[in-house]
Amino acid sequence: MDSETAIRFEHFGSGEGRHRHGLTLSLSRVIRKREKLKNGARDSLSLPHPLFLQVLSSRLQHQISQTPKPSFSPPNQTKIPMKRVVSGVQPTGSIHLGNYLGAIKNWVALQDTYETLFFIVDLHAITLPYDPQELRKATRDTAALYLACGVDISKASVFVQSHVRAHVDLMWLLSSSTPIGWLQKMTQFKEKSRKEGGENASVSLLTYPVLMAADILLYKSDFVPVGEDQKQHLELARDLAQRVNNLYGGRKWKKLGGRGGSIFKIPEPLIPQVGARVMSLTDGRSKMSKSAPSDQSRINLLDSKDLIADKIKRCKTDSFVGLEYDNAERPECNNLLSVYQIVSGKTKDEVMEECKDMSWGTFKPLLTDAVVEHLSPIQVRYQEITAESAYLDKVLTEGADKATEIAEVTIRNLKQAMGFYI
Repeated sequence: MDSETAIRFEHFGSGEGRHRHGLTLSLSRVIRKREKLKNGARDSLSLPHPLFLQVLSSRLQHQISQTPKPSFSPPNQTKIPMKRVVSGVQPTGSIHLGNYLGAIKNWVALQDTYETLFFIVDLHAITLPYDPQELRKATRDTAALYLACGVDISKASVFVQSHVRAHVDLMWLLSSSTPIGWLQKMTQFKEKSRKEGGENASVSLLTYPVLMAADILLYKSDFVPVGEDQKQHLELARDLAQRVNNLYGGRKWKKLGGRGGSIFKIPEPLIPQVGARVMSLTDGRSKMSKSAPSDQSRINLLDSKDLIADKIKRCKTDSFVGLEYDNAERPECNNLLSVYQIVSGKTKDEVMEECKDMSWGTFKPLLTDAVVEHLSPIQVRYQEITAESAYLDKVLTEGADKATEIAEVTIRNLKQAMGFYI
């Protein structure tokens, strides 16, 4: 290396305190001078020695590699809260296949996507004549079945409706804004009050849709899993939410010291495409129900293998050849194929291809095996849970505590907006 090159290297590239920016500028200046000379431009400086360029480039690459990369801190991001889903089933010691396939099985899928609250609606269970001792036992058994069916307490809150007092509080507050004509139009009230003898029907039978609305609105739920027959009750909840928002929300609430705006969120229905309405084994046009006189009409989750086989063997079918979906003249066929589809985990097309040429004598044992296989682990888990009384009590207490935290905020907001001294 000649003296001129050495001086230039010492000036531009040496010294521990030099910044790589200086090296970059030095190299770029040299390159520009070379380009000038290539183009015939005159320059008082001689062309740098090739060794100088090689060493300078090497030093530059080394310093770049040794320079710490700037740390990057992403801006603070607010975590988007999960949408909330609430649902409940009345306590019966014998949750049937319709309850499970139409509601609880879907809950298990929903708990991975939504914030979920599932409860045993024991307050709804007293609108018709009942056995107090049976109610107590059925409430615990139903909670155990929730867990046995796959409801995960690390993802969902499981509790008893009456353990959260806010359900009743909100029902009363909502009742003051509910026109009685709305309740008298409810289809289930008409049907059940007729069975109870008209004037002998309890007041709670008329007003329990308001309690159902309170169940939904109390937790500011975004979605409510409902069957087709429950859509009318959800519509009432939506109408009541809008009515109360108009009566007490917005600026009226703000003048009373509240935040203003809507008091209630307007919930939307979640209606599963398959299994939303499991029909009776004795009448394919009637929903499977615990209130049906004959136990033969339903498969209970805790039924034994032999009992399930007997019920399916005796269930109502038809005389058509082959099996098919969606034929209005064959409601039992459509119902049984739908049940098989869900418990087997197969698609509709797969079931149709498998069963289209089957006779009822071939299909019924196939359905029996699929139902028994699906329910067997639920029954085993149920026995384990009911054997641990303290565990179930702990689950329900913790679930009620979590639900109460949410519910009390709703009650306080509504009372404030309605003018109560709080």
